[in-house]
Amino acid sequence: MKIVIASIFSFFFLYNKATAQDSSKLSVSGYIDVYYQFDFDKPQNHQRSFFLYNHKRHNEVNVNLAFAKVNYLANKVRANLAVMTGNYPQYNLAAEPQILQHIYEANIGIELSKKNKIWLDAGIMPSHIGFESAVSADCYTLSRGLLAENSPYFETGIKLTKTNKKKMFL
Repeated sequence: MKIVIASIFSFFFLYNKATAQDSSKLSVSGYIDVYYQFDFDKPQNHQRSFFLYNHKRHNEVNVNLAFAKVNYLANKVRANLAVMTGNYPQYNLAAEPQILQHIYEANIGIELSKKNKIWLDAGIMPSHIGFESAVSADCYTLSRGLLAENSPYFETGIKLTKTNKKKMFL
């Protein structure tokens, strides 16, 4: 599975180089969260408490979350696909089927009204619950609260969004 994830990451970055001049409809981005953590309890199995899902490994340099994302935006259609790897999907999504453990985001949307800026999206999307995220750079503090640690950082379903002229997102 690591070879598949590495191949997908490589494809996204190489594809971005090849199509950068061809089209502005497709964009590629990535994120990586590397950490080192020392636990003074010195757990023998190098894993911190069972209720933690992020930055879980003791006394080793490790990847908490890394993902590559492809975003497509055309006239009335948009789509996102992001694949991930690291400790976060390994521990937080352990009960999911292996192939689904590596999907960070996979959704498609259609514009219902250009005038009113109304979109209908369906799929796997980042969660709107709470102030924290699987992406450490999006969190307000350096550490996560236990309440957020045990809440989902993703949602599946359908959402209807509207943006007004002042860029307010509902």
